[in-house]
Amino acid sequence: MENQDKITVVVATDNFYAILLAALIKSIEVNHKTGEKIDLFIIDDGVSEKNKELISGSGSKDMFTLHWCKTADVVPKDIKIPKDKSAFPVTAYLRIFGPYIIPPTAKRMIYFDVDMIMLKDISILWNMDIGDKVVGAVVDLCDIVGSSWGGIQNYKELGLDGNAKYFNSGLMVIDAVKWREQDISNNVIKSINDNIGSINFPDQYGLNLALYGKWTILAKEWNSYSVLAYDDPNLIHFLDIKPIFKSYNTNKDYYNQFYKYLRLTPYGDFKPISDYRRIFRKAVIKIGKLFK
Repeated sequence: MENQDKITVVVATDNFYAILLAALIKSIEVNHKTGEKIDLFIIDDGVSEKNKELISGSGSKDMFTLHWCKTADVVPKDIKIPKDKSAFPVTAYLRIFGPYIIPPTAKRMIYFDVDMIMLKDISILWNMDIGDKVVGAVVDLCDIVGSSWGGIQNYKELGLDGNAKYFNSGLMVIDAVKWREQDISNNVIKSINDNIGSINFPDQYGLNLALYGKWTILAKEWNSYSVLAYDDPNLIHFLDIKPIFKSYNTNKDYYNQFYKYLRLTPYGDFKPISDYRRIFRKAVIKIGKLFK
């Protein structure tokens, strides 16, 4: 693989969850032993200057180069973000534009949701063989395309195999060249807009439909869900309630791991906050979509 001395990473965050990114950065730093520098592209969906400063101080400047990319500069002017009915913020869609904000010379990238912490060396993930596929990812909790609660609800109408695996979009190792060549970003948006009535997890639905047959399965340890228990996770993904809330109620060991890394950042004195703020935010997002 070319450009072995630099690892290209893309994340997206708004101001509400910006603190999570600090713990992710620190966890990557602590566990990265092989010397590659990390180019971190942060899609900035309204992060405050204060949080930018704190996040910038969360990782070694010798290891990380941070690139802040405003949402308005990331989403093409001719793209209209789908008007879904979920409580997921627009930020969730921004991952699909990641391959266009990295340098054209960067042939590969890793996308992380910010609600993750890395427990193994990122270089192992970076060098993962995804064959001739566009994406490497981990199978989602719902497991299959034909899941009754997740997956692609209208798979029969679309002529898809209901037993085909369905991936979680929180962690993706992406062949950026193939992504751009195959116009995956536009295909994701089209997949969502064309099937808006059948969608529960908007961006993930679109990604799984646009990348049907074009992704390879990574070991579950590379996207270990906090609602389950794993013997030796490589990366923990805090699904549902995040550890920054007092109401976090899943694996306590993972919670402690999160705070171990957060305490090493400028957010070291942070105390978990009330769940009311999380619930209020979801309500605001849903109401806001009704009037867009």
